[in-house]
Amino acid sequence: MKIINPERFHRLIAEAKSALFTGWDFSWLDGRMIQQEPPWDYPALIVKHMETAVSFLDMGTGGGELLASLAPLPPDCHAMEAYPPNQAIARELLSPLNVTLHEVLEGAPLPFNKARFDLVVNRHDNYDPVEVFRVLKPGGRFITQQVGGLNNLELNQVLEDKISFPFTDWCLANALTGLYEAGFIIEAAQKAALSSIFFDIGAVVYYLKAIPWQVENFSPETYTDPLIRLHNILERQGQFVATAHRFLIAAHKKD
Repeated sequence: MKIINPERFHRLIAEAKSALFTGWDFSWLDGRMIQQEPPWDYPALIVKHMETAVSFLDMGTGGGELLASLAPLPPDCHAMEAYPPNQAIARELLSPLNVTLHEVLEGAPLPFNKARFDLVVNRHDNYDPVEVFRVLKPGGRFITQQVGGLNNLELNQVLEDKISFPFTDWCLANALTGLYEAGFIIEAAQKAALSSIFFDIGAVVYYLKAIPWQVENFSPETYTDPLIRLHNILERQGQFVATAHRFLIAAHKKD
């Protein structure tokens, strides 16, 4: 397949492969990818409810970047992270803020007693509604922003002969069902389709390196021809637009 501007193609991919990705920091993509923000303000919603929370848990804190940005934090503040490379980053960032970091295994029960927290939050991490309900105090609140199962699926459509994305059934309706069945009272539920705009093939490769579950077993070497197709689109159009899928739920446990 003919490559438009082959030197640029190979250089951009090499740059993306060598670029470091740590914590949940996507700053390398500044100017190379634009992610439209959802219509709600997730951090502001958390800060609002932290004002009355004494005990607080952040599930899937990543490198702790978002949680640290919300300081000052409740006096009894905890964070969880299952991805080993993020754990050391989060500990270094959150320890000065008196946050206790719990290194956990993916999918394991929450390592806390029943009715432990006033507020539990979760941004883009897996959760078990029954476990979250268990660790919340009566009247406690759960706030989560999730990445839906159709997220940036246009990338898969271009790069894969047969789409392998395994989360297509993860949506607001299914999340609400799980929370209702666990006993939660839903306060708010919103969903949004947002633009993800990629400006060069390096941005695509870096994104797929950071989000390895988007395209199964992705590497530039095994996806060379599809990457050339996408690069040629980018060279002709100047951008490639995919659709990010987000939803937000706020719920509480009955007093």
